[in-house]
Amino acid sequence: MKNILQIILITIISLTVISCSSSDDSKTTTTSSVSFVAVGTSGTLLTSSDGTSWTSRTSGTSNGLQRVIYANSTFVTVGDSGTILTSLDGISWTSRTSGTTNTLYGITYGNSTFVTVGNSGTILTSSDGTTWTSRTSGTTNDLWGDNYINSIFVAVGDSGTILTSSDGTSWDNRTSGTSNGLQRVIYEGNFIVVGDAGIILRSSDGISWATSTPLTTANIYGSYYANSTFVMVGESGTIITSLNDGSDWDNRTSGTTNRLYKVTYGNSTFVTVGLSGTVLTSLDGTTWTSRTSGTTETLHGIAYKE
Repeated sequence: MKNILQIILITIISLTVISCSSSDDSKTTTTSSVSFVAVGTSGTLLTSSDGTSWTSRTSGTSNGLQRVIYANSTFVTVGDSGTILTSLDGISWTSRTSGTTNTLYGITYGNSTFVTVGNSGTILTSSDGTTWTSRTSGTTNDLWGDNYINSIFVAVGDSGTILTSSDGTSWDNRTSGTSNGLQRVIYEGNFIVVGDAGIILRSSDGISWATSTPLTTANIYGSYYANSTFVMVGESGTIITSLNDGSDWDNRTSGTTNRLYKVTYGNSTFVTVGLSGTVLTSLDGTTWTSRTSGTTETLHGIAYKE
């Protein structure tokens, strides 16, 4: 009889432990993975898994952040006073020494090299995002953006500046044919540069450039090509798209008059960011929806973790 009671007691204790364990497991909180990172003034740093709901993160700096990318399994953001931060997960960030106090406006990755560009022709390179080396650009004009396309680095900036490099170290000045400020460069079968007063430049090789007829006189600050759609964003909420590789263009209703600085694509969604914490999303580049960012700081950059 005693043995039977012991067996019953052990069984009851075991069931209680299992029940408590299951209860604890059900309370385990899962953290949404970071897919999008947006950056802006006053060290603002936001993350999102879908482009719709956003969470504020601690950047560890009050300096303005201008651009962010995800490459080589690392988020890298650059900004005012030579600020460079890196993160493996988009949540915890580490400050890096850039060796410059110039503002950094653009960053790209290619040929196993990060390249960031900025004020007064500043160009820095890094193999890992941690240690940075200054390079000679051959210009004192501000550089606003760069990209790595078809094995060529292309940097663009004030007064129609276009520079190209095969390795990010040695740079050549190219003739753009314009004195307009140039903001961004992308690729969709051709190199395309956009900039002030709606200017659009095209090139088949990144070396020889021709001007296309602008669709708008608004300054264009951001551009992206994805899902067979070319999207440009800029002054006063301007959004312009092309569904046939830039042959024809259409103005889209953004629902805002705020300046839009950057656009990216991921998770089957276009996301653009801008003045006063503006975040807009679109599944097709045509119809846009405003999202709550949780900040009134200006958002200058956004990146998607591939």
